[in-house]
Amino acid sequence: IRISHVEKSYTTLSTDLVIGGAKRPSRTRKVLQDVNLTFPAGKLSVLVGRSGCGKSTLLKLLAGKEAPDAGEITLPEGWHTALLSPEPYVITWTNVRQNVAMASGVGRTPEERYEHAMEYVKLVGLEDYADLSPVELSTGMKQRLGIAVALCGGPDFLILDEPVNGLDPEGIIEMRELILRLNRERQITVLISSHILDELARLATHYGFIDGGRMVREMTAEEVAAECRSSLRVRTENPARALALLEEAYPALAFKAEPDGAIVITGDYDDGAISRLLAGAGEVVRELSQDHRDLEEYFVELMEGGTQYV
Repeated sequence: IRISHVEKSYTTLSTDLVIGGAKRPSRTRKVLQDVNLTFPAGKLSVLVGRSGCGKSTLLKLLAGKEAPDAGEITLPEGWHTALLSPEPYVITWTNVRQNVAMASGVGRTPEERYEHAMEYVKLVGLEDYADLSPVELSTGMKQRLGIAVALCGGPDFLILDEPVNGLDPEGIIEMRELILRLNRERQITVLISSHILDELARLATHYGFIDGGRMVREMTAEEVAAECRSSLRVRTENPARALALLEEAYPALAFKAEPDGAIVITGDYDDGAISRLLAGAGEVVRELSQDHRDLEEYFVELMEGGTQYV
């Protein structure tokens, strides 16, 4: 799934009048600017960004709901795409099963549509609520109903915009397990847009970080894990000598000297071995502590750290 040099703007037309009866000029706002990104087919990818950064617009373009002003979006030939919005559209005057049945398409008898619908109602765990109206469902259940409706069309590519937004912890777990099941058991390629980063780390194989309508970074889950890995902070009485000892003993590790004299070590380190090395060399260790940067902290640093756009 390739996004190449995609741009998108929206024009707001003003009907307000100013002195003389002239209308205020329309305003054009560029939402996406030269976006380049690749999501692997068959995987579970995540689009991460702050509110208003262009995530939802990019999802609409991927789903074919809107067209880009410039650039190109390429999907595997013959793919069918389904987009689930944060508040999925449901028909409130009928029940859950009928909502799904009406999305089952033409060419089926009513009995076949109901049978086809119940397959997806059961898949999303709503079989015990099939006769309820959508207004009687919780937020999480409505999200699952939206997924059932989307699945009736047999999508190869399922796009979920904030699927766990507003859910309680139990609902988040249920949604996460459902998404994983769809990807692993039904081989549906999934793209999720969300700001609940702890949950993303449990799902993603690929990340796209977007800010201000531009791509900041594109990374695999392994690369993100490496960026968020634990670091070891070491403070000794003689930082320069300690750093020299460590660099000589562990050339595969990364070392950074902090302004306060501390040494921050990243990589596949052994804190016990490092402590013993320094003590054996006569260095007095004043601090030896581990620090783990989670995905949320990394995201904040990425957005605020002046990272170059790619």
